[in-house]
Amino acid sequence: MADHYHAKHGKTPGSVIAMRIIIIVLIVALFAGGAWGVYRFVLNPVQTAPTEPLIPTIATEATLQPPPTHAPTEAPASDYKEEAQKTLSKMSLDEKIAQLFVVTPETLTGVDVATIAGETTKEMLEKYPVGGIIYSTPNMEDKDQLKDLISTTQSYSKLPLLICVDEEGGDVARVADALDEEKLEPMFSYKDEDKSTASKNAKTIASYLTKYGFNTDFAPVADVWTNKDNTVIAERAYSDDYQKAAELVAAAVKSYDENGIAATLKHFPGHGGTAEDSHEVLAVLDKSYDELKDGELLPFKEGIKAGADMVMVGHIVVPSLDEDKPATLSKNIVPEILRKDMKYDGVVISDSLTMGALVENFSTEEIVQGLFDADIDLFLMAGDLDEYFDTVNTLLSDKKITEKQIDEKVTRILQMKYKRGILKSEQNTAQTATQNTSETDATEETKISAITVTNE
Repeated sequence: MADHYHAKHGKTPGSVIAMRIIIIVLIVALFAGGAWGVYRFVLNPVQTAPTEPLIPTIATEATLQPPPTHAPTEAPASDYKEEAQKTLSKMSLDEKIAQLFVVTPETLTGVDVATIAGETTKEMLEKYPVGGIIYSTPNMEDKDQLKDLISTTQSYSKLPLLICVDEEGGDVARVADALDEEKLEPMFSYKDEDKSTASKNAKTIASYLTKYGFNTDFAPVADVWTNKDNTVIAERAYSDDYQKAAELVAAAVKSYDENGIAATLKHFPGHGGTAEDSHEVLAVLDKSYDELKDGELLPFKEGIKAGADMVMVGHIVVPSLDEDKPATLSKNIVPEILRKDMKYDGVVISDSLTMGALVENFSTEEIVQGLFDADIDLFLMAGDLDEYFDTVNTLLSDKKITEKQIDEKVTRILQMKYKRGILKSEQNTAQTATQNTSETDATEETKISAITVTNE
């Protein structure tokens, strides 16, 4: 009735007006949406179609920040197992055995002090393509010389090397001492500070190591200084409290990782509660396994969770676990505790094989057999590379060790090299490309957010 009245007198009904308004609004919305679509998919082709419904957001200060510049966290080493096994399948037995060794340049070449890499280095790396090389202060004359030494040595190696150093800060700072880099106090000096200090210190060390070509540091010290008669660890430890040490060590590991250096937790299962110096004699840790779990093992546990690439095992006897052999040679410590109970499947490296704790008590054959029994992957600083290499081959011939054991060790080593980008793979190449694309996309999204704020 009302509609009939308005039509008769030339007036438009209210419902019709409302309908027209709705239609106009829809047309404007469709036009705006079409223009936005043209912008996104024609004028701005970097953008991709969303996989989820778009949710309107209000640009804030956070959305206007530039994308992060650091590399994303690497995939776990297990992700590189297939690629490691492909590489392994192309290696000869001698090449696989050689990967088990991290040696000094002097052991490799036979010179008194190595400061350059020449034909002898090249020839010996062809004969013994070792897994890594450890450098110390005498190898470091000046900054350019060290860079050249490392880069030339790396260029001679068929498989890229772990380039290693002991750089903890304090008294154990080979590069800082030789080349006047920023010198840190012993880590114990920072025991009352928080995780940010441990992180900052690790970043400082990693920053100057990477510029010379190092990719691996035998740090942080995960030992806890609980025995004040201990002089070999002492202020190298991060704390004398187990929980605090665990917190600081984990922060250091994460920072090393984020700044391009493979971190090594040492000296498993814990050297800070011993009285002896394993450089001279076997150290003894007289504790039960339950006591270790509540104490010494905590920094290792947290460091592993934080992403440590390696665990270094000390020449430490734990009588409650093995009365006769140190952790580096024992079937009961790394295999049962680190591998089985703590579920660590990363690289395990021995402490130096030239230390008195070993060479004064065991023959080369006993040491090599023990390293295999203890499930150690990398053999650090063998005194005579020829002798050790021959001993591995002899034990293989005598069927006291197996090629399968060698393959398992080398697979872990190669996985670590792929994970760290030391060995280049399709996976980490694709990851880099994805990162670059993500940063481009993030930059475009930042621009769009800024445009939205301006228009509003």
